[in-house]
Amino acid sequence: MSDFTYVVDAEGVATLTWDVPGKSMNVMSLAGFAELNGHIDSALADPAVKGVIITSCKKDFAGGMDLNVIAKMRDEGGAGGIFDGVMEMHAILRKIERAGMDPKTLKGGKPIVAALPGTALGIGLEVPLACHRIIAADNPKAKIGLPEIMVGIFPGAGGTTRLVRKMGAMMAAPYLLEGKLSDPKGAKAGGLIDEVVAPEDLLARAKDWVLSAKEADLVKPWDAKGYKMPGGAPYHPAGFMTFVGASAMVHGKTMGVYPAAKALLSAVYEGAMVPFDTALKIEARNFTGVLMNPSSSAMIRSLFINKEALEKGANRPDAPDQTVKKVGIIGAGMMGAGIAYVSANAGIEVVLIDAAQDAADRGKAYSEGILDKGIQRRKVTAEKKAEVLARITATTDYAALSGCDLIVEAVFEDMKVKADVTAKVEAVVGADCIFATNTSTLPISDLAKASQRPEQFIGIHFFSPVDKMMLVEIIRGKQTGDVAVAKALDFARQIRKTPIVVNDARFFYANRCIIPYINEGIRMVAEGVEPALVENAAKLVGMPLGPLQLVDETSLDLGVKIAKATKLAMGEAYPDSAVDEVLFGMVDQGRIGKKANAGFYTYDDAGKRGGLWEGLAAQYPVADDQPELTQVQHRLLMAQVLEAVRALEDGVLTDIREGDVGAILGWGFAPWSGGPFGWLDIIGAARAVEICEALTASEGVRFAVPDLLRDMAASGATFYGKTARKAA
Repeated sequence: MSDFTYVVDAEGVATLTWDVPGKSMNVMSLAGFAELNGHIDSALADPAVKGVIITSCKKDFAGGMDLNVIAKMRDEGGAGGIFDGVMEMHAILRKIERAGMDPKTLKGGKPIVAALPGTALGIGLEVPLACHRIIAADNPKAKIGLPEIMVGIFPGAGGTTRLVRKMGAMMAAPYLLEGKLSDPKGAKAGGLIDEVVAPEDLLARAKDWVLSAKEADLVKPWDAKGYKMPGGAPYHPAGFMTFVGASAMVHGKTMGVYPAAKALLSAVYEGAMVPFDTALKIEARNFTGVLMNPSSSAMIRSLFINKEALEKGANRPDAPDQTVKKVGIIGAGMMGAGIAYVSANAGIEVVLIDAAQDAADRGKAYSEGILDKGIQRRKVTAEKKAEVLARITATTDYAALSGCDLIVEAVFEDMKVKADVTAKVEAVVGADCIFATNTSTLPISDLAKASQRPEQFIGIHFFSPVDKMMLVEIIRGKQTGDVAVAKALDFARQIRKTPIVVNDARFFYANRCIIPYINEGIRMVAEGVEPALVENAAKLVGMPLGPLQLVDETSLDLGVKIAKATKLAMGEAYPDSAVDEVLFGMVDQGRIGKKANAGFYTYDDAGKRGGLWEGLAAQYPVADDQPELTQVQHRLLMAQVLEAVRALEDGVLTDIREGDVGAILGWGFAPWSGGPFGWLDIIGAARAVEICEALTASEGVRFAVPDLLRDMAASGATFYGKTARKAA
């Protein structure tokens, strides 16, 4: 089956329509590129064809390149295969750009216009950038941009070179280095596209432009004589300052651990000093280098391939469709209010219950606040706001839960309170209703004891703030049935979250890994390690927040509560008394974190974070001998990674894909690494064992090597290799 159809009308305008079979959104494949090339050849060779429209018959234009194809190209052809393949793409897009014109006179070409009905991302924008004009439908839901940097690569099919030459390095930077996306009007204002028209006028306007275009309209600025890069090339005084600033900005944001950003900047800098066609080769060379880097492979695997598989239900039980029609949310605090918003925004009827009506109303008002901000940013219409709010019923009456097929309980983290809510809910809902508890620490199997239907009782751990955090951790209790798991997964899909499914155990998966990270940072402060060294070591290895800043954000008093509960459960085996000395002492002084404007960091009256609190040095004097940076980084990383491996050994995790995706989306584990299992594959199990044995000798048994990791080191296996998958 074909990805493109080719039709020439009576006036000589050829329309190339993109429509990949079986896909809701077009993605480019090597076969698709070959088809596009063949149709362009036909149009340029046919004297009856006056020009070409490239469009899509789907609601969107294209979602980008099929990264599975890129991975295959790398695996089968290595660096040479990638470079040759990318240069073939450049040749096709350059053919579109030159459109048959004489290379010397730049005359005789045929106008080619891209008509975008909706979203155009990645290669879906790189193809239009090679066209002579880009016209987009006025579709406020459409996103236009080059988000490749977000999955560890950069625009490598000419997008980098064309955008910089079109806009200049300074103006192009947000789109290339940050993956900024815009709606059509924003894209036009930013200079990405040329024109925005009413959706019903899109093809007619494209045809009018083709038939009226002059030869000068077809010549790209960089092909014209006397072209000068906007903002100045690197050797121009203004351009020099731009590139110096860009280099500082990239290093400041990436801390040197993201190879794609550095390679992109190299492609831009080097490419700006040579002719356009040479610049394309430089872009291809840097793009090839990024794809051969294990960091890029790991990021693509976790943030694209694995994430997409989990969102499509890779581990969903074989159960009938469990689409949620009406959800009841118990508890209208920050978590409950956030869950209510994402549910109503996804089109689900919501009943939001709290003990007091004013509390329930405040919970609903939370959604109103988010929608009002959306209106201010022109992302939400007044009609949309009214629709979403109309779906939320805020009440104290449990009888309103009648007809709900899913309940999400988000009350205070107390076994008795949750048990009471469970009984009240089950008294009014139908026998088929699934009951989900939103908890981050309490065992699901214990909470399920309060239910008359434990097979329909499940944990759904949302991350705060709910409207922004993409991960949902679904916890299967000992008696949880497949239908409950399917319901939770289908609900996550409806509210556009990425789900992972884990088995019940203390702290589940995410908190099991992140608490040791925080504790290791605090433990080092107690040992006399410079707090700034702890924080910066974490950031220099790719963690978005240092452990001290992270505990400030989540609150130190919550840490105290978790520590007390853990100590009560573990008794003499409790390992973190040294951490408690610092944590409890800070809380006793009223330094409970950002919410009190006082924690490990200082804050001004508006809550803006300042520097580390100077009082730390008085209570925990900085030692004269400080550890090496790598020693601190190994402690911080291994504190998390070893718990991930142990979770796999214990059966809490059943799929390493969930472990990696969950780590990156849940607490920001060094995205450049592809997650804890991705990082272990990058450094190798043998090197990991070596690091852990050294840490065990210097720091203690918390860094002891798990048997699984030691066995992998002995056999040379990797987590993403067949041998390790079977062993795990």
